[in-house]
Amino acid sequence: MAIVGGLDIHRRQITYDWIDADSGETCRGQLSPAARVELRAWLARFTGQQADFAVGATTGRRFVAEELGRAGFRAHLAEPADTRALRGPKRRAKTDRTDARHLRELLRAGTLPESWPPPAHVADARTQVRLRRALVGEHTGWYQRIHAILFHHGLPDRSGLLTADGRAWLARVELPPVARQAVDLALRMIDQLEVELDLLDTQLARIARGQPGCQALQRRYGVGWLTAVAIWAEFGDVRRFANSRQAVRFTGLDVTIRSPTASAPAATSPARAPRCCAGHCTRRPCAPRALAPPTTPTTSRSNSGWAASAPRCRWPASSPARPTTPYASSATRRWSLPNSQPPPELATIARTWAPPSLMGVARL
Repeated sequence: MAIVGGLDIHRRQITYDWIDADSGETCRGQLSPAARVELRAWLARFTGQQADFAVGATTGRRFVAEELGRAGFRAHLAEPADTRALRGPKRRAKTDRTDARHLRELLRAGTLPESWPPPAHVADARTQVRLRRALVGEHTGWYQRIHAILFHHGLPDRSGLLTADGRAWLARVELPPVARQAVDLALRMIDQLEVELDLLDTQLARIARGQPGCQALQRRYGVGWLTAVAIWAEFGDVRRFANSRQAVRFTGLDVTIRSPTASAPAATSPARAPRCCAGHCTRRPCAPRALAPPTTPTTSRSNSGWAASAPRCRWPASSPARPTTPYASSATRRWSLPNSQPPPELATIARTWAPPSLMGVARL
C-alpha cells in the first residue's frame, strides 16, 4: 500500500493531506504544535508502509525531512516559486489545506518541481556562513552608529576608531553623558562580536583546509579560504548542474533584459523600427487630431488651427522613419554565460563534495 501526501509547514501547525494510492482513501488535518515529537508520533501510523511526502522548501523543512527519513519515508522538497506558478490563476482564497492538497496532487502526478536537499554537513556550513554574514552586518552597524554620534555632536571625522589610537581619542573627546553611554555600549558590542567572529572564522577555516572542493576553489585567482567555503556551502553537490549556465542561474547572476512593454512585438531589425519618441519605442508616428474651431471664440488664442484633446506624439506624421538604436531587438535578448561544461574546479567539487573526517585537522 503506497501513501502519497503533502505537508504545509507553519510555525504553529503542520497541515497534512495524504491519499492511499491503492484504495483511494484520503485524509487531511493538522498537527499542533509543529514540533519534532508530535510529527514523529503522527508518522508512526504509517509504519510498514511505503510513503512519499511533498514538503515545501521553506523554513522548518529540516526537522520534517529528518523525521521522514528516520521513519523510512522519502521527503520531496518542493521549490516554492515553481510550485506556486503551477497553481495557476487564483480563483478562491488560498488556505493551508489547499496548499497541502496542491503539494500532494503534484507529487502524485509526477510534476512536483523538486529542490536539492542538502546533507547535514552542508546545511551546517551554510548556517555558519550566513551567521558570520549577519554578525559582520551588526559589527558594521555599531561602528556606523559611533560615527553618527560623533557627527551629531560636531566632532571631526576620524577613521580607525577601533585601533588603540582611535579608542584613546574616543576616551578623550568631550561628549554628553547619554552620547558617552551610547559610544561605550557600541564599543562593548563590537568587542563581543569580534570574539564570536574569531570563533566562526576558526571553524570555517578548518572546513576550508579539510574539504578538497574548497582547496580546488582556492587555486583560482582572488578566491580565499572564506570565499571558497561560502561557494562550496551554497552550491553543495554541483553534479546536479548540467552546465555552467545552470550554475550561474542558481546564483541569481543570469541577467535578463526585458522590454518595458512585454506585449509589444519586438522589431526584427533596427532599420525596420519606425522612429517615435526619440527612438525609445516602436510605435508608428501619430498625427495630431484636428478639431473644429470653437463656435464662440473669446480670445485670440482660441482661434488656433487645431487643439489636441489627448497627449500627442513628439514626432509629426511627416517625419521620415529613420534607423534607431537596437533597443527593441535587444529587449528580449538574454545575457548569460555560454553553454559550456563546468570548470575543472567545479568538477573537483562534484567528485569530493562528501564530507571528509575533520577530526584530525588542527585548529587555527
